[in-house]
Amino acid sequence: MAMNTGGSDQLNAEINVTPLVDVMLVLLIIFMITAPMMNTGVDLDLPQITAQQIEDPQGKLVLSIDKTRRLRLGTSVVVWKDLQVKLSKNERVQQEKQLYIEADASLPYSVVVTAMAIAKDAGVAKVMMLTDPTQNLKLDELDAAAPPGGP
Repeated sequence: MAMNTGGSDQLNAEINVTPLVDVMLVLLIIFMITAPMMNTGVDLDLPQITAQQIEDPQGKLVLSIDKTRRLRLGTSVVVWKDLQVKLSKNERVQQEKQLYIEADASLPYSVVVTAMAIAKDAGVAKVMMLTDPTQNLKLDELDAAAPPGGP
């Protein structure tokens, strides 16, 4: 019986694909895990409720939405259908590309998101939410208001 001891001058020209397959499977798993985490929704910098007061000598450009859904851009009253035009023509929005939004706590989420979407369409790159740092969330009340059957 002949045995190859490896002393011959023949070269092995076969490619070992096992490491290549291992690396590709690891990359596939990484992309499968991270792909759902990438959101394409509205880009927000959500403030914490214990945020410090921000000092700004020029003042912030604030879009306010009251409980009756009336809009106020700075000190001027704006109607919903003119909001995109007003924001796109506003000099501060064009320079800074940012807008602060403050909304009444009783408003539905969809109203605030609609205002943020209109701002994005008008060229606002960064939408920031304002909160009242003096108000603390009452976590017990939030738990009591949640439907039963939670974790």
